Amino acid sequence: MSAAPQSTLKHLVELSKSVIPPVHPGGRPFILAGLGTTLVLRKFSRKLGVGGGVLTAWLAWFFREPTRVTPQRPGIAVAPADATVSHVIEAVPPAELGLPAEPMVRISAFLSVFDVHVQRVPAPGQVVKTVHKQGQFLSADLDAASEVNERNSVHLRTKDGHDLAVVQIAGLVARRIFCYVRDGEAVEAGKTYGLIRFGSRVDLYVPRGSRVLVEPGQRTIGGETVLAELPGA
Repeated sequence: MSAAPQSTLKHLVELSKSVIPPVHPGGRPFILAGLGTTLVLRKFSRKLGVGGGVLTAWLAWFFREPTRVTPQRPGIAVAPADATVSHVIEAVPPAELGLPAEPMVRISAFLSVFDVHVQRVPAPGQVVKTVHKQGQFLSADLDAASEVNERNSVHLRTKDGHDLAVVQIAGLVARRIFCYVRDGEAVEAGKTYGLIRFGSRVDLYVPRGSRVLVEPGQRTIGGETVLAELPGA
């Protein structure tokens, strides 16, 4: 193959990646199951096969993991998820993380079933502690969900020495929370670190004195939208 066709093929591949986001590995079992079910249904009914194909395509879309361009300027915290900001309040971070029992600024964001459901690291630094806690499955848009719902909490210490907490919270439909980082791991802002299946909420705790740059009702893009400037930025 000559250089020109190879260049054209490479361009087409890159273009398709920008239009069709890759699928997160956590969603592949669902998609494969959907494909298998579609093939079986197709043997009995064309309409059922079409329905199965639509469901499988939706699953591939739901578990998408689009490429994001994360701001690199120091002293900021970016959105850990594609979501809608529901609350910006002061609250004590989850006790299981062992952080001081003092209020921090909590930015809560609700993910609908239409949002990208991977979670991203809000700032570069090191994972201090990760804790999974069993709990209830209240609607994730309720303020009480931060306290009583099943959750996975991560204590992150930024390169500038700030302590942050990012919490994945299950909802009415979400029943599985995945976290792929471990205690002591060095992480970069914008890296995918977790996944919540089917509707959820993510809380980001930043130090008091941070300048919050979003408002309730605002849409955020995970790994791109700057939620706050940290003290001393």
